[in-house]
Amino acid sequence: PTLLPLLRPPHGEGRAMQAAAARARRLLASPAASGIQGILSASHRGCAAAAELVLLPHLENGFPASRSSPDHTRSFSSHLPRTLLSQTATSHCRCNKSVCYHMARAHLSTDSSGIDQPKESAEELYQKMLKSVEAQTMPPNAWLWSMISSCSSEEDIKLLFQILQKLRIFRLSNLRINANFNDHLCMKVSEACARVGVLDYGLKVLWNHNVYGITPTIGSAHYLLQHAKEHNDTKLMEKIMQVLRRNSLPLQPGTADIVFSICYNTDRWDLLSKYAARFVQAGVKLRRTAFDVWMEFAAKVGDSQSIWNINSLRGKSIKHYTLTSGFACVKGSLLERRPENAAATIKLLHKHLPDQKKPFVKDELQKLVAEWPTEVIKRQKKDDRKAMEEALIEDIPKMISSMAKSGLDISVDLDKLTRQPEAA
Repeated sequence: PTLLPLLRPPHGEGRAMQAAAARARRLLASPAASGIQGILSASHRGCAAAAELVLLPHLENGFPASRSSPDHTRSFSSHLPRTLLSQTATSHCRCNKSVCYHMARAHLSTDSSGIDQPKESAEELYQKMLKSVEAQTMPPNAWLWSMISSCSSEEDIKLLFQILQKLRIFRLSNLRINANFNDHLCMKVSEACARVGVLDYGLKVLWNHNVYGITPTIGSAHYLLQHAKEHNDTKLMEKIMQVLRRNSLPLQPGTADIVFSICYNTDRWDLLSKYAARFVQAGVKLRRTAFDVWMEFAAKVGDSQSIWNINSLRGKSIKHYTLTSGFACVKGSLLERRPENAAATIKLLHKHLPDQKKPFVKDELQKLVAEWPTEVIKRQKKDDRKAMEEALIEDIPKMISSMAKSGLDISVDLDKLTRQPEAA
């Protein structure tokens, strides 16, 4: 019935066409049509009419017709317009393609989401890439990336560098590629070395001339420096900085942030002073965070001259003070026995700070009273400790009093100032 509206030829051939359609349905039900699989689909009934028409050429060209009516197929196809046959065949093909597409899509989605693919070890990936290179074939890049992420031991890192060297040779000799691997891959190699803790190999990533096809970058150095920071390893930091200098890698503001943090956390004012001078000489534009650490450390060790020098350098690139840099200047004034200047600095800092940060001035002031004197006194020479203690006990209350007179009244517990342990 779905076929009849399509079969309305002109010139009064309606009855003949209906008879031909009936014969076609009988042909579809005959054993001759049973060998054709997939033409009719129960899930796509809209293609059934098209399938009837597509079936006829198959029966005519390769399958015997029914014995009772040998001429049914030929007579029916001869009565159909060619354009109609072509259109229905095309519709049938599209139907089949749609079915195949959805089936394939469902199969692929099942493979990727329903089943967890086992992760190959670094050893297995190394063997695969080695066989590929020995067969004079460049292995897929995905294998190398997978191996980098799979490294979990020193042996894995050794295998990684071995395959990098072999790939470098293969690229040069067989592919005539002189360029190194891309920078991102090189940073991932250094990240793997830092993750596993094999730092000797990590340092090799920073050398300009190496046999691994690795391009040294400051980003690779930052991975290693972060490892040194996490472990408070100043020796590793010094090695990295030495390699950076020998290979002329440009220092960055981020490098200074990490180095300054390591020096501060390990209480190495000598190293911070050394590398700070190197960063300044290299023209690195230090960030606000680096200046804060540098100035706070200078106040912690009681070096007022360094505080003013650093503040002068900071003022060239950063206009506003932070709580840390502002209170470092306050401490510098106290170290030079200028409590009135210290009070004026606090008032000016309080005035220009954002409203949400002004409450923190009291916290910093309390730390100055309760913690800083003990810290700075113990770092002085033994003969100078007593004099500094007496000076701070006398000048800090004067600073608080001067603040109140100028209109900035912040209550501070001064009792802790007089309860400091005796300098030994």
